[in-house]
Amino acid sequence: FFYFPETHGISFRIQINVKEVLDTDVLLKLLFHLPVNYPSTVPDISVNSDQLTRAQCMDVREKLLEQAKKHLSEPMVHDLILWVQQHLKDVIKQSATVGKEKTTLSKGTEDGIWMLLLHLDHMRAKAKYVKTVEKWASNLRLTGRLMFMGKIILILLQGDRSSIKEYLILQKSSKVDVDSSGKKCKEKMMRVLCETELQSRHKRFQMFEVKEYSALEELQKEFETAGLTALFTEFIPPLFK
Repeated sequence: FFYFPETHGISFRIQINVKEVLDTDVLLKLLFHLPVNYPSTVPDISVNSDQLTRAQCMDVREKLLEQAKKHLSEPMVHDLILWVQQHLKDVIKQSATVGKEKTTLSKGTEDGIWMLLLHLDHMRAKAKYVKTVEKWASNLRLTGRLMFMGKIILILLQGDRSSIKEYLILQKSSKVDVDSSGKKCKEKMMRVLCETELQSRHKRFQMFEVKEYSALEELQKEFETAGLTALFTEFIPPLFK
């Protein structure tokens, strides 16, 4: 595995092959983000696999977080990896038997819908970066906008709180851009301007779109249409100073 030391703790990826699940080997990609006060706090965990559906990956993630809570205040990553190797089959079986209605209901109401507003300093490899953001938003069922206005780059996302958190882990720990010498690098100049629960006065975005604005008024209109005038007034004008 490899890890990235960060000011907010450590992130590292582990890939494991789990034998004989669904009559095939499953390659699980696990991303752990250990906060500074780990192991008194559970790690953030992201689960991906080409052999599993998005819903199954979310179920595995939830079960891992449940296990993590049982191991609070003791180093737990190794135990979690052993646990997932032994129990993946059961989690997937269980996931298949749970009715679809129940999962959509619990997903929607458990944490409510959240909103995230990010400010990026620059994109050197713009086309690749944009494609990556679109892919993450699609995989995590997030809607919103990637907005370009002059030199200002904003990402506004709406969706399940767990998906918003997972997006943040990906954004911080993946090599999404290139540095001045053209080498792949992680996003180090990102700021979270706002992370909050969506209120009833806010409108839901139906899809994720990439948009360019030629004037500040156009950008303001986008926020106003979504019922986010207060968000615009608080966070956007200061970026132009």
